[in-house]
Amino acid sequence: MSEALKLAVILGSVRPGRRADAVGRWVQRHAARRPGVEAEVVDIAAYQLPVLDEPLPAAYGRYAHPHTQAWADTIAAFDGYVFVTPEYNRSIPGPLKNAIDFLYAEWHNKSAGFVSYGMDAAGTRAVEHLRVVMGELQVADVRAQVALTLGGDFDGDAFQPLPYRSGQLDMMLDQLTTWSHALRTVRR
Repeated sequence: MSEALKLAVILGSVRPGRRADAVGRWVQRHAARRPGVEAEVVDIAAYQLPVLDEPLPAAYGRYAHPHTQAWADTIAAFDGYVFVTPEYNRSIPGPLKNAIDFLYAEWHNKSAGFVSYGMDAAGTRAVEHLRVVMGELQVADVRAQVALTLGGDFDGDAFQPLPYRSGQLDMMLDQLTTWSHALRTVRR
């Protein structure tokens, strides 16, 4: 039997009262039900990364700070990622971009899927920005995504995804696991 595929569900918000926790747990539960998949929530808030403080560009891979090395070790251990992100001002939250920018090679030749949430556009503009960033980091992003609306998938602060969202999530996870398996062979 092959080694389990390791997926990180990255919570892209550090804001107090964020909705990323509930959405991330929902994604993690769906992913973990799949045979041969281990899914783990990775909360960027737990790493307490300062504004990028490395003296050398991440492409050099020589990290001066323990917080960067801990973050690098975590990200390097995964085969693929699901980014759970809100949309702030038509883009991703600053702390998510900051966390991504700390690293370089640790992201390469892996795959990414996206679950966004927001007002009218349901976070889709944030995902479009994130796709560009992933392309620069040699991450294969999958086409299917889940775009949650604050008015339809949340009842106040409570996350209650519409019934068809599970099907959307499964489609994205199908694509993500396929690409993650394929890119594992590239890395080896």
